[in-house]
Amino acid sequence: MATLRKRYLVDRCVYSEDSLAEDHVELHRVHKTILDHVREYLTCDSKRAKKVVLSLLPFIGWMRIYRVREWLLGDVVSGVSTGLVAIMQGLAFSLLASLPASYGLYTAFFPMLTYFFLGTSRHISVGSFPVLSLMIGAVVTRLVPEDGPAANITGFENLTQDQQRVLVASSVTFLAGIFQLAMGVLQVGFIVVYLSDTLVSGFTTAAAVHILVSQLKFVFGLIVPGLSGPLSIIYTLEKIFVQISSTNICDLVMTIVIMVIVFIVKELNDKYKAKLPVPIPIEVIMTVIACGISYAFNFQERFNVDVVGVMVSGYETPIAPSIEVFKESAVEAFPIAIVGFAVSFSVAKVYSIKHDYTIDGNQELIAFGVSNIFGAGFRSFAASTALSRTAVQESSGGKTQIAGLISAMMAMIVTLKLGFLLEPLPKSVLGALVIVNLKGMLMQFREIPYLWRRDKPEFVVWVGTCLGAILLGLDLGLAVGLGMELITVVFRTQFPRCSVLANISGTDLYRDRKDYLHIFEPRGVKIFRIPSPIFFANIEFFKEKLQEAVGFNPLRVLRKRNKALRKIKKLLQENDNHSRETGLRGLFSKTTDESCVNKEAMDQPTDLEGLPFRMNWNAELPNNISVPRVDLHSLILDFSAVSFLDISALKGLKVGLKEFIRIDVDVYIVSCDVYILEKLHMCMFFDDEIRTSMFFPTLHDAMLHVLEKHKEDKSKGWVISDTKM
Repeated sequence: MATLRKRYLVDRCVYSEDSLAEDHVELHRVHKTILDHVREYLTCDSKRAKKVVLSLLPFIGWMRIYRVREWLLGDVVSGVSTGLVAIMQGLAFSLLASLPASYGLYTAFFPMLTYFFLGTSRHISVGSFPVLSLMIGAVVTRLVPEDGPAANITGFENLTQDQQRVLVASSVTFLAGIFQLAMGVLQVGFIVVYLSDTLVSGFTTAAAVHILVSQLKFVFGLIVPGLSGPLSIIYTLEKIFVQISSTNICDLVMTIVIMVIVFIVKELNDKYKAKLPVPIPIEVIMTVIACGISYAFNFQERFNVDVVGVMVSGYETPIAPSIEVFKESAVEAFPIAIVGFAVSFSVAKVYSIKHDYTIDGNQELIAFGVSNIFGAGFRSFAASTALSRTAVQESSGGKTQIAGLISAMMAMIVTLKLGFLLEPLPKSVLGALVIVNLKGMLMQFREIPYLWRRDKPEFVVWVGTCLGAILLGLDLGLAVGLGMELITVVFRTQFPRCSVLANISGTDLYRDRKDYLHIFEPRGVKIFRIPSPIFFANIEFFKEKLQEAVGFNPLRVLRKRNKALRKIKKLLQENDNHSRETGLRGLFSKTTDESCVNKEAMDQPTDLEGLPFRMNWNAELPNNISVPRVDLHSLILDFSAVSFLDISALKGLKVGLKEFIRIDVDVYIVSCDVYILEKLHMCMFFDDEIRTSMFFPTLHDAMLHVLEKHKEDKSKGWVISDTKM
């Protein structure tokens, strides 16, 4: 297919920034001060109050446009379908949190009640999430281990081990909720941008590995104490394989059968989702069947199968969090808050784009913060969302969070009236359901070859985050991932890929000279492009790359010239009665004591006044004197990709530009951002050597100006046909 080509012709003057300002009047805009922003923020009127209420209670917005006839039936069907999945996942994920299974139903109910009013997403299913459950479980097993004494916490007195664990889980959840609420109030929802998709992918993959290993004890029917901390996954595997000969065959067979059936049906659900009105709730079906078989054949007594056991009937009285647990778990609670928000916001963003509505990151933080604080008071653990559960809610017809509210009611019904039916359920069945639901996260390993081919720094972030989280634990692994991601950002900005540009013949376009065959590059002109911000950390790198591009060090050239000129002037004074030719011959046979030369004076512009002849520094010089040859007369710096310039870089840039100017190289800066220009004026960047006339709005304007100024050199340009040049 031929590329459509159109021609355009522009006839205008060659502009510098100064001449552009003369011909086209620029509006003077008054920028708001910090005080103006504070005053505006504190101003209150009816319109602003209404906006605040709608932002804090987003459900009012979508309830006002709710289409009862079109949406209600879909929300009800979706709520029932999602509720069944949420109940099974709640039971399974509570085992990851090292808690009795019934508390997973609490997490499927209480957080949803507050998110309904405060959340901005209409589609996510709020409840337990395996990664958060595992992170909560790590704190629980650390403070209340299975085979050792609990931590020395006053609130543990007169409590059973399960009650101690519930207190730890609810306290950590409460603290994570406080962190989320505080971040939301302080409007720092942007923090999620520091968790890139690559980092989240590597982290959740590592979490999936941890979850898989944690469920092996249920699959094999073994007694393995929960471990946490660095290398805990290695120690857990060691304990499992030491006992592998004691595997409970009944548990293993049930697990394999259920995993195969659930996997096949889930694949069929995905394949025929366009034809199925509602996905087949295979987890619920298999759970009911497993409960019935376990009860009928008395698996607990006959085959020594570990079952869910007594389910708490109804809801217990609210509890207060433990301040001592806060102190012990603050380091783990913060990453729990971040991960919970990052996952839920990522999933919410996918569906908000699909259904064309907006979500507010800060309000989501507030919503989940309040939900976790409220839920923790009623013994639930950290809530977020799960992609699989949310997919069920959306694909089965859910339009609003009324579907989420109905799913919460389903969990409430089971908790109040039907919980006893789940008591004979083998824990290996819940482990099998957990493992099957890890498929999506484990399949993220397929991203490794793609990242290696496309973006090696991102590959390093993924692998480093994944390995760090697997070996060191999820909390430290997240810190490792963030550190590696920040290092890649620093690396990209501190060591950018600078390039020398040349004109594509017959156009006003300029590209890297290494990338094109036929380019026009006038002699004596060098175009250098900086593709990143210039700041304190990369200003020296920028100057080194610039010197590498032009082929010489301007400061060294200036000092050599000043040294030679000092000799010339001294000789002229001493040999006033001799011929100039003889004197010059004497000059080059003399030596001077460099230690007496003022270094600062050597860095000043070359003073050619008082010489009876014109100096040509590129002329042939005697062997005993060396002044580097400079064939460059114009240096153009392309600032089109420079987004900011700090004070340190500004000072370094000023010094660097003066070094070129003082050896008679004209320096031009093109495509400089208007705010950077304003900053240069504010910081007194311009003086007798660096003038505003050096700045041009486009690269082509600067090149035309240079060609006009050096007409005699215009014929000396060349066309480069070797891409290696």
